[in-house]
Amino acid sequence: MGLGPRSPHKAGRRFPAGGKRGRGAKGSGRPPPDRRRPPGPPPDRSSEPALDAHPHLSPEALGYFRRALSALKEAPETGEERELMVHNVLKEVEAQALALATNRTGSEIMQELLGFSPLKPLCRVWAALRSSLRFVACHRCGVHVLQSALLQLPRLLGSPAEKEEDVEEEENGKDGPLETLEELVLGLASEVCDDFLFYCGDTHGSFVVRTLLQVLGGTLLESERARHRGSQSPDAQRAPARECKPTDFEVPETFLNRLQDLSSCFLKDIAVFITDKISSFCLQVALQILHRKLPQFCAHLCSAVISYLSSRNSSADGSPLLLFLRDQTSSRLLEQVLLVLEPLRLQSLFEDHFQGQLQALAAHPIANFPLQRLLDAITTPELAFHCAEPSSRQVACVPLFATLMAYEVYYGLLEEEGAVPAEHQVDMATARALGDVTVLGSLLLQHLLHFSSPGIILQSLGALTGPQLLTLAQSPAGSHVLDAILTSPSVTRKQRRRVLKTLKGQYVALACSRHGSRVLDAIWSGAALGARKEIAAELGEQNQELIRDPFGHHVARNVALTTFLKRREAWEQQQGAVAKRRRALNSILED
Repeated sequence: MGLGPRSPHKAGRRFPAGGKRGRGAKGSGRPPPDRRRPPGPPPDRSSEPALDAHPHLSPEALGYFRRALSALKEAPETGEERELMVHNVLKEVEAQALALATNRTGSEIMQELLGFSPLKPLCRVWAALRSSLRFVACHRCGVHVLQSALLQLPRLLGSPAEKEEDVEEEENGKDGPLETLEELVLGLASEVCDDFLFYCGDTHGSFVVRTLLQVLGGTLLESERARHRGSQSPDAQRAPARECKPTDFEVPETFLNRLQDLSSCFLKDIAVFITDKISSFCLQVALQILHRKLPQFCAHLCSAVISYLSSRNSSADGSPLLLFLRDQTSSRLLEQVLLVLEPLRLQSLFEDHFQGQLQALAAHPIANFPLQRLLDAITTPELAFHCAEPSSRQVACVPLFATLMAYEVYYGLLEEEGAVPAEHQVDMATARALGDVTVLGSLLLQHLLHFSSPGIILQSLGALTGPQLLTLAQSPAGSHVLDAILTSPSVTRKQRRRVLKTLKGQYVALACSRHGSRVLDAIWSGAALGARKEIAAELGEQNQELIRDPFGHHVARNVALTTFLKRREAWEQQQGAVAKRRRALNSILED
């Protein structure tokens, strides 16, 4: 079928193919009298293009499509007049599909017009672009038209075929029967599959592949739809494909079969999809779709990725996979692998590659991101850190999680491989100062404290000594663990008091610390009058020290320490009034 716009006969002069002029001669642009069109159709100003040239969209045509889109937006949502207008406008879109799709403004208009399209007109527009697929898919404007066409499938797939008018049936006969939407999608998938590496590696073509994978799987990812609506620059592709809100829709079995065929193409050139920045995004999306629709094939693809990475030359500090964790492109892919990996395979991956490397990875500016995904995915972090068995070790889980160290590493034990793990020694644990709290360790603990049953974490926090809990509260990262204790709905008031009572005797040191003073302010905010008296009494013993300290004097002012020391009765009345207002506010909020 022809690629150029359907042009009425020109009154003006034509230029031969290969001529220097890029625009056609001026003509009346009058359509055949039997052709139904909306008022003011676009005059076709494009010349008869050379064999390898692409049509040009005239300013008059662009103005027409602008007006048509505006009219459609203002027209009633239903009615025969609107249907006629939609069909007529889309006939013009079909006639100038390639010129419209490859014009920057025209592409944006065309994307919106496709959102109004019924089934048959969309198929006609798609068919008009199909023979120029490579050019359109890799064009910075055309690619978004193809994406828009694909994203209409949840709306149109399975919709009843429309009755065609006699004129349309006659036009059908020229190029044969119109392909169905299902056939067009499967045809697009076949063409992409035939040159898979090219499309995945092209900056614009990779958008088509990623959208096609979602459509074949009947799952639209929120992150990918946002990229389509937002920036069209390559930088827009850099956002990791995670935390998505997928939207599922029914697709025929042929789509899932073709999805598996298309996904098999990744295995042929797995090294490219792991190391090439653009191609890697396609594999990341494929893993998300396969995880939902074809989990066995997803596991097979994950195994292929891990096997390839594990077979490279070993790094100086352990597993060869560690090299890829520090690479910006492959680390993004590994993030996705970790999120979709089966639990048993995840545990094996940790033991083979991550164990003993958590601190080094947490400190790395790139490797810390896949490590976060690992910690998100591990459902039993006690096994990762060797504190699940024997059960006496579970009380030590907070220091291990906070520092991202395994039990034997943290306590400096020498255990032979295969030996029965030693029981936890309380004396050894209390004598050991808390290690440096990592950002990822803090995030893990905060996450666990918001679990529905954070009992083991609270038990371990309660086993910390005063100086150890003080170190946690004074740490830039660890202080947020205390915030989670104070704010988590999973932590009861009784559990909260049991943990915080360990800080008694440490309030002055807490108040004189940059991060500790913030924690103390938060504790004070939620404390009852009796607890406030205890805190104020302990701080009052070191009043002069607090006043001289840059952080302590703020705490002293917040606590109204001078009033507490000199006019206790007035202080109690003041604090009682504050507590009463807080209870009233809480009552309102609860209602």
